Amino acid sequence: MSTNNASSRSCAFTTQVRVAEGKTIVDHDMLRSRHLRVGANPHGPMAVMMARQTSGGPKHLQQEETQSVNVVNASVTYLANVGVGDPAQTFQLLIDTGSSNTWITNEHDEYKPTKTATDMRKHFQLSYGKGDCEGNEYLDTVTLGENIVIKNQSIGVASRTDEMGGMSGILGIGPTGLTKGTVTDSDEQLTVMDNLMQQGTIAEECIGIYYAPTMPDSTTNTGSLCFGGPDASKFTGEINWIPLTKQAPANRYWGIDQSISYGRGGPTIMATCAGISDTGTTLIMLPDAAFNEYMKQTGAVMDDATGLPTVTDAQLAQMQSLLFKIGDQEYELIPNAQLWPRAQNTTLGGDANKNYLAFSSMGTMGNEPGLQFINGYAFLQRFYSAYDTTNCRLGMAMTAHTMDETN
Repeated sequence: MSTNNASSRSCAFTTQVRVAEGKTIVDHDMLRSRHLRVGANPHGPMAVMMARQTSGGPKHLQQEETQSVNVVNASVTYLANVGVGDPAQTFQLLIDTGSSNTWITNEHDEYKPTKTATDMRKHFQLSYGKGDCEGNEYLDTVTLGENIVIKNQSIGVASRTDEMGGMSGILGIGPTGLTKGTVTDSDEQLTVMDNLMQQGTIAEECIGIYYAPTMPDSTTNTGSLCFGGPDASKFTGEINWIPLTKQAPANRYWGIDQSISYGRGGPTIMATCAGISDTGTTLIMLPDAAFNEYMKQTGAVMDDATGLPTVTDAQLAQMQSLLFKIGDQEYELIPNAQLWPRAQNTTLGGDANKNYLAFSSMGTMGNEPGLQFINGYAFLQRFYSAYDTTNCRLGMAMTAHTMDETN
C-alpha cells in the first residue's frame, strides 16, 4: 500500500479524557476489557467479514450489547467537527470505531435541512446499552475536515436522546452489519466508510491514526484520522506491517502477538501472547503476572484515589524503557511515556504533582489465553497506527513525538 497518496484524506480530531459518575479510568477500562473478552463489539477485519457474510454479525449478542462499549464505557473520546448539509452546519461528533450509524442531535432544532437533504420518511432508533436515541432518517451531504465530502450519507436526526452525555452525535465508522435493524423498513445502511469507498474517495478500507501527546499546559490533545491509508507526513521512517493474531478472541479485533521486556537486555515481564490494539481503552493493560512484575521492577505502589500505580521522583529517575516486541520490530516506550500525563492528573481525581503510571492489570481475565493485554491510548499516542481491513494487517511506526519528554 502506498502512503500519503491521492486517495487518502485526513480529518483532524480532539482527544478528551472523561471520567463519569465517579468511575476511575481503571473502572472504565476493566469494564471495557470484559466486553471485549467475551466477544462484544467486534471491530477488526474478521468482524467486518462476519458482518458482510451474515445478517448483522454474531447472533449470540443483542444489538444493544454490541454497540455499548465504545460510546458508554470508553473514557477516551475522539471528537471531530463534521459538516452536515450545504451550506454545512457544523456538529462536533464522537468518532466511534465500534458502531456504524452516523447521527446528529436535533432536540433543540439544531439541524436545518438544506437543498442537499432528503427526508427518508423513516424512523431510526439506536441503543448503546445505557444511552439511546431516536428520530428521523435523512440522506445528506457530510463534510469531514476541510475536503472530505460524502454525498447522500445516511444520517439520523435525533429528536430524542437519553443518557448520551450531552454529545452532539456520533460518526460511526464500524462494520456495516451493525446498522442492521436500526432504521424502519430497511436492512443495512451505507456507512461513512462504505460511501467513501463507493464514491471513489478512498481506494482501500484503511484508517491511519495519529496523536500528538498531551503537553504540560493542556488537558486535551489533537490528532488526525487518515481515511484510505497511512499519512506519511505523520510518522518517521517506515511503517511496519504486522500480521494479525490467529488466537481468539483477540482475532475479532485488531489483535497482535507481543512480548514486553523491562530495559534493553533486561527481564521479560510478559512472554509472547495475544492481545489487541484498541483506541477506546485508555491504559496499557497487562496480564496480572506481568503487571506485578512491572510493579516490582519500578518499585511502584498502588494509589487508592486513582487506582493507578505511582512512583516517587527518585524511582522515576531510575526507571527503564519498556521494549514491546511486535512482529519483528521493537517499540520503545521511554520512562516519561509510561507516565499518565501530569496535566490530566486532576481529571483522575489525583494529586497534580504525583507520578502516575498509565498501566493496569487485566485481573484474572489476563491469565486466560486469547486476549491477555490491551495496548490503549497511553501506548498509541506515542506511535502512528494504521488499521488495514482490506489487507488484514496492523501498521505501526515511530512519530516525531515517540521520544518526547512531555511530563
